[in-house]
Amino acid sequence: QPGMGNMFELDVIAACFIGGASTMGGVGRVGGALVGGLVMAVMTNGMQLMGVPQSLQLVIKGLVLLVAVAFDIYNKRRAGATR
Repeated sequence: QPGMGNMFELDVIAACFIGGASTMGGVGRVGGALVGGLVMAVMTNGMQLMGVPQSLQLVIKGLVLLVAVAFDIYNKRRAGATR
């Protein structure tokens, strides 16, 4: 189906960042993306089982993405300061 991947953009981007992809580029592995995808799938399934509304699920996933990006930027700055 042509439209099968619609509305999964947030999950895919969050899975990549949770899996270790860098905002600066050049870093990331397939295994990490798979682990990030697994984390996002478990989180989505858990929220659905708990009855969390869909709109709140998107907010929570967005917050998880922001935390993952902030953690990546923090690690890059810390690694650059120690060199």
